[in-house]
Amino acid sequence: MAKNVYVVGNWKMYKTAREATDYIESLAPKIEGTKGMIYLSVPYTSIAPAAHYAKETNIVIGAQNMNDARDGAFTGEIAGLMLKEAGATFVILGHSERRHIFGESNALIHRKVLRALQDDIQPILCIGETSKERDAGKTDEVLKEQLFSALDGVPKEDAEHLIVAYEPVWAIGTGKTATLKHIEEAHLFCRACLTELFGKKQGGAIPILYGGSVKPENVAEIVDQKEVNGVLVGGASLDTDTFAEIVQKIAGGGALKKTTTPKTRKPPIRRKKKE
Repeated sequence: MAKNVYVVGNWKMYKTAREATDYIESLAPKIEGTKGMIYLSVPYTSIAPAAHYAKETNIVIGAQNMNDARDGAFTGEIAGLMLKEAGATFVILGHSERRHIFGESNALIHRKVLRALQDDIQPILCIGETSKERDAGKTDEVLKEQLFSALDGVPKEDAEHLIVAYEPVWAIGTGKTATLKHIEEAHLFCRACLTELFGKKQGGAIPILYGGSVKPENVAEIVDQKEVNGVLVGGASLDTDTFAEIVQKIAGGGALKKTTTPKTRKPPIRRKKKE
């Protein structure tokens, strides 16, 4: 039986609302009947129409970022509750472009993770080292710092709502993909950190995705590595044929290894905490 994998497409700042709905209409029949969790992280302006068009499909719609406050005088920002009302069920947090272009700190990302959980939105926490950090032998140190800082104070019972995405910064949008050995070692290390944080049961069940120049030609062997529960796809998710091929290769059937990933179709939603 094929393992239950996540395929998350991150469109970044591409596609208007009309282009988003056309995309979903084209993609849906191409991935119908696949076994994976198919997520699309779309621009804010496309969330509501994309969620509407994806309603009768196996596609889940989410956002690419959010503010760490419930509401407030923050011109140009988006709150988690606004995303949820628009139809988003998950949000990408801590992406390297947010960290390195917009200067988001570990402390800010930590507050965003807590806010997402409080607002019943599933966080996909991105972590990863730069080429300079990799060359200095600091990959494990960086990953541990990013994981422990972002997830500090998250209750064990909330661990099932988390997804972690390992994206080496030097492989994002560059065409360079980490070696299979490096991917496996990094994911095994992340799993050890999550187990230390949440215990064997909860920490062992958190999906860990790989991102960084993922494409149809390399996706199957990437997901075949230990503790790789799916992929976060950037540029290759913008074309329906390419994205559908990625989905089919790892979630369309076949004898892939089993995973500890929860089997729920939709992100689990818990009762909202009182402010």
